[in-house]
Amino acid sequence: MAALLLLYHSFSFLSLFSFGLYHLISATRSFLRSPSSYTTRPFHPLPVHRLRHLPLLLSASSLLLSLLFHLSLHSFSSLRTAVPLLLFLLLLLLTSPLLPLLPPELVFLLSSLSFFLLSFSSPLPSSSVGDLAAKCDSLSSTISLSSAAFSLALSLFPRLFLSDLALSASLLLKALWSLQTALTLYVEAFVPEGCHLLLDLPEPSTRCDLDESRARAGELLDLAFALHSLFVAVIVVVVYASVARVSGGGTAAGLGRRSNGGSYEALPTSSTQPEIDHVQMKAIGKNSAQA
Repeated sequence: MAALLLLYHSFSFLSLFSFGLYHLISATRSFLRSPSSYTTRPFHPLPVHRLRHLPLLLSASSLLLSLLFHLSLHSFSSLRTAVPLLLFLLLLLLTSPLLPLLPPELVFLLSSLSFFLLSFSSPLPSSSVGDLAAKCDSLSSTISLSSAAFSLALSLFPRLFLSDLALSASLLLKALWSLQTALTLYVEAFVPEGCHLLLDLPEPSTRCDLDESRARAGELLDLAFALHSLFVAVIVVVVYASVARVSGGGTAAGLGRRSNGGSYEALPTSSTQPEIDHVQMKAIGKNSAQA
C-alpha cells in the first residue's frame, strides 16, 4: 500500500507541475504579447496545429486516473477528494475548444469552488492517521485555499494578470508539496529523526514517539514548505524574465519598423555624410569661381 501511495503522489507531482509550468509560460506570453488587451483563459492550446489539444488531453487523462485511484480506495475521505476531481474534469471538458459551453469567468468561479472543496478533503485516507500526515494535509489545504482565492479573483477580474500568475505558482507549489508528502510519509530515508513508519497498518503512515520529536518534525516541514515556496517564486521570476526576453526581441523590432514608418525623418548616418560633404564643397567651389 505504501508503494502505491508513493506512486500516486509522484504521479500527482508530475501532472500538476507540468500543467502549472505550462500555464505559467502560456499566460505570461499572452500577457506580454498584448498587455492592454490581455484576458485570462483557462486553456492555452499549443502553437503547433496538430498538437494544439495535447495539453487538454494530458490534463483530462491525469484527472481521470486520479479520480479512479480515489474511487478504488472505497473510503469516505477518498470520496470527498473524488468530488472536486470530478468537477475539475467536467470543467476541463466543458471549456475545451471542442466543446466551449462555459465562459472563462464561470469556469474560474467553479474552479474556485472545487479548490475550496479540495481544501476540506484529505488528499489520502492516511492523512488522518499519524502526526506528520496531519501536518502535511494541513499545509496542502492551505495551498488549495490560496488557489481558490486566486481563481475567485480571476472570475471577478479576468484581466488581472497577477492573479493568473499567482494561480500558476500555487499549482507548482501544490505539486512540489505532493512530492514532499510522499517522501516524508513513505520513504524511510526522509522520515525525521524520532519518527518511524507504520507499515503494518492497513493505511501506512508516520508517527513520532515523543512530543519533542513531533515538534521538531513539524518545524522541519514548515521549513520545507518555506523552501518550496521560495523555489516556486524563483521559477516564476525566471519564467517571466525568459519569456519577456524572447518577446522583447520582437517588440524592439516592431518599434524599429514603426519609427522608420512614422512622420519623423531619419537622421543622416555615417555612410551618407561623405556625400553631403561632397555636395557642399562643390557648391562652395562654384560660388568662388563666379566671384
